[in-house]
Amino acid sequence: MTPGNAARASGTAVRAPRAVARAAWAVVLVACLAGALAALGARGLTDRLTQGGWTPPRAESVRADALLAEHFRAGSPDLVLLATGTGSVDAPDAVRAGRAVVSRLASDPRTAWVRGYWPADGHRGAVLPELRGADGRRAAVLVRFRGDEQAVRAAARDAVDRFTGRTGPLRLSASGESAVRAETERLGTSGLRLAELVAVPLVLVLLLWAFGSLTAALLPVVVGVLAVTGTMAFLRLLTEVATVSVFALNITTALGFGLAVDFGLLMVSRFREELGGGAATVDAVRRAWRTAGAAVACSTAVVAGSLGALLVFPLPLLRSIAYGGVAVVVSSAVGALLVLPALLFLLGGRVNRYDVFARLRRPPAQVTAGAWYRLAQWVTRHPLRVAAGTLALLLAMAFPLTQARFGMYDDRVLPRSSPVARASQELRSQFTSEAADAATVVLPAFDAGRSGAALDSYARRLSLVPDVRRVSTATGHYAHGRRLSAPTGAGRDAGATDRGAGAPGRDAGTAGREIGAAGRFTGPAGTWLSVAIALDAPLSPEGIRLTERLRAVAAPAPVLIGGPAARLADTRRALADRLPLAALLVATTSFLLLLGYTRSVLVPLKALLLNALGLAATFGFLVAVFQQGHLSALLGDVTATGITDVVVPSLMLCVAFGLSMDYEVFLLSRIVEEHRRGAATAAAVALGLQRTGRLFTSAALIFAAVMVCLAASSSLILLKLIGLGMALAVLLDCTVVRALLVPAVMRLLGRANWWLPRLRSRRAPGGEDTR
Repeated sequence: MTPGNAARASGTAVRAPRAVARAAWAVVLVACLAGALAALGARGLTDRLTQGGWTPPRAESVRADALLAEHFRAGSPDLVLLATGTGSVDAPDAVRAGRAVVSRLASDPRTAWVRGYWPADGHRGAVLPELRGADGRRAAVLVRFRGDEQAVRAAARDAVDRFTGRTGPLRLSASGESAVRAETERLGTSGLRLAELVAVPLVLVLLLWAFGSLTAALLPVVVGVLAVTGTMAFLRLLTEVATVSVFALNITTALGFGLAVDFGLLMVSRFREELGGGAATVDAVRRAWRTAGAAVACSTAVVAGSLGALLVFPLPLLRSIAYGGVAVVVSSAVGALLVLPALLFLLGGRVNRYDVFARLRRPPAQVTAGAWYRLAQWVTRHPLRVAAGTLALLLAMAFPLTQARFGMYDDRVLPRSSPVARASQELRSQFTSEAADAATVVLPAFDAGRSGAALDSYARRLSLVPDVRRVSTATGHYAHGRRLSAPTGAGRDAGATDRGAGAPGRDAGTAGREIGAAGRFTGPAGTWLSVAIALDAPLSPEGIRLTERLRAVAAPAPVLIGGPAARLADTRRALADRLPLAALLVATTSFLLLLGYTRSVLVPLKALLLNALGLAATFGFLVAVFQQGHLSALLGDVTATGITDVVVPSLMLCVAFGLSMDYEVFLLSRIVEEHRRGAATAAAVALGLQRTGRLFTSAALIFAAVMVCLAASSSLILLKLIGLGMALAVLLDCTVVRALLVPAVMRLLGRANWWLPRLRSRRAPGGEDTR
């Protein structure tokens, strides 16, 4: 090389790092600006989130409830006020106080209708006996509000603040759908705050141990904050055109944090490994991006594909989680593949600064001396026994899944100490259950005056359905195929005060349902029937079977069946009808992506089967604890419900599956890399486990710590289920599945692991393999 050429090469070598440094600073500054703009765009998100979306918006039960609310002043109330007197509710002072409460509610322009035991002041009519408790000391007031969910929530909150407590001789407490949702939100928020107080210092310690330094531990925090903030801004925009559930924000936050830790561990660990091998900073970043970055890209595609499959379900709840989940996965990947490499380049060797646990670390002198390597070697020496033992354990844990009873949670999701739970229990015990959980049958555009005989015959047939106690409609009351009494009047019910049409299109409530026959049964919009049922828990499999029987009864006109049991039946059908398609999409997407990444057919199949088995074991544990009541000490102030919620486990398992596939890619990335370098299968598995075992175990421990803190600090069975279920899922995956079952199965498969039909025309990159 001539002196001129040498000088030019030297100048280029100096300028290159400077250009990279300028580019890195530019990436960091753009990321900070984007994060600030996203934070501004996310303002007001929580006020626009909904707790609904658990039932398809066009479901039959939803349309029935909308028609009842709009045209008949009937259907499910938003709020139930339980009035408890010092003596009889018929005492003069109790009557005056009760009429005043009903009058004040009726005068509120936000009220669609109010129906109380006592008529409002200025309204003639007798009391409604079905709204009087069995002991004579309790009475109920039912209220339905106008507007969408946000308007109803605000009106109900204001009514609870104004009316609950002591009113003369009456003590008022709140129940009903809006009260249960408000109480759930309050307890959930307080539980999350307590969990944060406990989890933050614990997670900080785990991050310091996992990343090896304070500097490195802050990197996933940066990525996570950017990902979650960006996703919140996206969800805020989405609320303008679609229903977004509050669960979408909760799951987005948890998933964004988990993936930030996962991706950060993978990138930082590979960067340090390259630095330790003598590479320059820019080369270490480039190699980490090329190797660990490829694993991050594959994991991103797999997890996003899994969450995107939720879009096939017609539930707004699941669709909003899909949108938020995909957004946070992509945002986390962008942060890990663009922002994190820029920060690693700017930090260089300083990424190892401030290791507070340095004296406790004793890294092995060589890779083959590590604990994970020795574990893998032991497993590959006894693959059949290890595989049989771990499979037996997982199958035993999954067995309770065969006894799952799918339903929906109602007010019993609250802890026993909750005032809303106590009021709901009093309503259940003091008022007839036939009124509280009645099914509703709507015949749109049916003229009962002209077709009274047909309506009479239909009501008789409905009253013969098993578990039906009584049928009430315009032609009278029926039981066991006979008419018990003539109609009590076609006009306005005594004690009912109408403020106009209710708000159509909202789900039926989960508590404080219609107590007794209410409103007119006929009108220009058609006719309806109230079907009192003999079920203690309509949101159960028995409620689904009853709904199917009611819908099978021949009707004189097109019919809509509503009520809590019908809402459950519609939700379950929507999930069951689309579940095969969703499973096919998840399996196909994951298989094809792993096939392209590993260039193997059996490795992706093995990953799908083992992940499904691990999740089945987790689900079996949830059924045993939260449905059957085993290990009840884990539940604290709540009791086992006897059912497994038909929606919530699906939400929990979709996140767990994504994280499990993420850990699978962690492990496979190094196994495949070592095999392509020439290592035999057993050696590649041992080396891959040694390189990544600490990473995915640390990531799982950090995520599990957050979930356990959430479960321990919350008094809601819903959050306990999600917290314990997610913690068990990731811990089971990183220990039994990833550390034992995967090495054993890969050892048993041997050379078949790398089988790729037709596309392998030459010897594999790793050379001749042995078992």
